[in-house]
Parts: sequence; C-alpha cells; structure tokens
Amino acid sequence: MGHRLSKIYTRTGDDGSTGLADGSRVAKDSARIAALGELDELNSAVGLLLAEELPQEVRELLTGVQHDLFDLGGEMAIPGSTLLDARSVGELERAIDRHNAELGPLKEFILPGGTRAAALAHLARSVCRRAERRLVALAAVEAVGETGRQYLNRLSDLLFVLGRGLNRAAGRGDVLWQKRRERG
Repeated sequence: MGHRLSKIYTRTGDDGSTGLADGSRVAKDSARIAALGELDELNSAVGLLLAEELPQEVRELLTGVQHDLFDLGGEMAIPGSTLLDARSVGELERAIDRHNAELGPLKEFILPGGTRAAALAHLARSVCRRAERRLVALAAVEAVGETGRQYLNRLSDLLFVLGRGLNRAAGRGDVLWQKRRERG
C-alpha cells in the first residue's frame, strides 16, 4: 500500500465540505458525515477500552470490532459499497451468547459502572447506540445497507454483556439500579 496521507492538511474543507472516498464532496454536516463521525467516535471508545487490562479473548474480539467499524466507515465513505457482511453480525451474536452464558440472569436494571473497564464498555455501548441512531437517520434519506445497522445493534448488546463480564472477572457484581424510594 502506498502513502495515503502524505499531507495532513489540504485546505479543501475550509468551505465546509469534505471529500468522500469516491471523489464526491458533501457538506461536513450531512447525515453521511454525521454517521461517519459517530463511527469514528465509537471506534475511539473501543480503543480506549482496549487500553485497559482485558482478558486476551476480549482483547482479540474488540480488536476485530475495530476493524469491522473501519469497514463500516468505509461503506459510509464510499456510498453504495458493501464492506461488512452478515458473517460479522453472526460473529457478534456468537460472542454475545458465549459471554452471556457465563453471567447470571439479569433481574434488575444495572447502572454503567463497577470497574473502570466495565464503565468504559458501557460508555462504548452508549456511543454505539448513538452511532446506530445516526445510521438509521442516514438510511431515512439515503441508501444504506442493513448489515451495518444490524452490526451496531448487536455490538451494543455485546458491549453491555462485556461490561457485566468485566465486572464479574474483577470479582465485582453488577451495579444495580435502585428506585429513589428504595435508596431512602
């Protein structure tokens, strides 16, 4: 692969537009660029979680997620392209099932917290939900493949389960929500 970014600034976006990978230009506040930005933020949140001490299997899983998110971002940058396929959704579903099988049944709502790693998993989950909403909004005005929306929906579930699992692995339980009247 050649040098992709030999010059970091180009000044071409000073007018409020940005270039897509297909050579077209769109407004920086377009629905497509908003979705791309949310995916970038999500990938950064996953990267922040990866900066923590994690079980090797979780580390490998999340590293794969980062690559998938880059593929999905590629789909946003090249309208009409398909870089993420249904296998990726299936991989997330199997990971959810595998990690959830180790956890007790959830009978209460939980708060995002516990260990730092678990809290970061929940932060990534909430960013993922926002990215999913942006992708749905984009799909309302432009053609977008279903796989990306499915992937983000499953990824948020996986991040929720991983948050619970990371607390469990650290010897902590879930942080249970208590109604105001139950807290005293």
